[in-house]
Amino acid sequence: MKYHVNENCIGCGMCESLCPEVFQLMPEGVAEAKDISVDLNCAKEAMNSCPVAAIEEE
Repeated sequence: MKYHVNENCIGCGMCESLCPEVFQLMPEGVAEAKDISVDLNCAKEAMNSCPVAAIEEE
């Protein structure tokens, strides 16, 4: 499964702290999902924990 961070991202860093294998904060101050297919519980936890629902499953 792949993940995408949409334009709602506020750059809080929660996703990166929960699942750095998939998410990273960019110099622009928002998060980005790495272009990899994963089946990690932490990625789903990050998606469900995002305070602005900016993470989507692809």
